[in-house]
Amino acid sequence: MRYDILSLLERNAKLTVSEIAVRLGLAEAEVKNEIEKLEQEQIICGYGTFINWSRTDTQLLTALIEVKVTPARGKGFNSIAERIYRFDEVKAVYLMSGDYDLAVTIEGRSLEEIASFVSDKLATMESVLSTATHFVLRKFKDHGVIMSEKNDDVERMILSP
Repeated sequence: MRYDILSLLERNAKLTVSEIAVRLGLAEAEVKNEIEKLEQEQIICGYGTFINWSRTDTQLLTALIEVKVTPARGKGFNSIAERIYRFDEVKAVYLMSGDYDLAVTIEGRSLEEIASFVSDKLATMESVLSTATHFVLRKFKDHGVIMSEKNDDVERMILSP
């Protein structure tokens, strides 16, 4: 039951307790109690809306920043990750395997704003050894939500010999 409730809410946080109960064939009280438990246990951490900013007048750039750090003695990567995720610009921080230790996702209104964040806030931290910044050129799917439809694509001309 928990998995089913979580799956439905992950796809559509606007579903009501009644709608979830009907879809799962459960009593409303049972669903309501389970959602409250999931919130108390911090399994459900919040409810959000996914916005396709490219369809609005407000354009936001997304950058993926790979960060190589020196872990803190006795704290590992946790303390540096916590310092990074407290910045308002930061949307996500992940501990990664590979050449870099952390993957940081940020949003900004311009290249300059993102560059300023990297050079003034991120790179100046004593634990940060290096960064590599990648800009998202287009989002096709984000958080399981398709961000563009097929008719948005510019088709290539078909050439035949």
